[in-house]
Amino acid sequence: MTITDDDYASYIAGLPRVLAGAGVIFRDAEGRLLLVEPNYRDTWVLPGGTIESDTGESPREAAHRETVEEIGLDVELGPLLAVDWVRSAARPPVVSYLFDGGVLTPEQFATIRVQEEELLSWRLVHWAEAEPLLAKDLRLRIRAALDALEHGRGPAELEDGVAPRSTPA
Repeated sequence: MTITDDDYASYIAGLPRVLAGAGVIFRDAEGRLLLVEPNYRDTWVLPGGTIESDTGESPREAAHRETVEEIGLDVELGPLLAVDWVRSAARPPVVSYLFDGGVLTPEQFATIRVQEEELLSWRLVHWAEAEPLLAKDLRLRIRAALDALEHGRGPAELEDGVAPRSTPA
């Protein structure tokens, strides 16, 4: 049996949908995190956003593009720190990737310019100050990513912000 282009297109159209996003953890020499304040939600977030799969963009490329667009920083990203499968009853699942943006210099922070269409401001905060500013799912994801970074482990595998039982902590 030969599969036609129409058959294949119908097959693809019937597959489950998954959204994907990518963000970046930037720090300063004191270990503070760079957070941005979006104008479309009540919580703070990391620089990042949706992966444009229609253009063939990879998670790393999306994280870099979003960082340039949102805060004007054009830096090479470090390793992948976490991958999180996030479930929701209100939308398809999201796969969220977090990359290490490294420790930035004061000169790099001085060049930050927020994208006014989406962001109100940015700030550097220690983890204790960051926690109440973040939505629970992002807070869990960032904590796991920081732990992976601190302990020199590979990316944290997460489901709804928590390591699955079958993966080491």
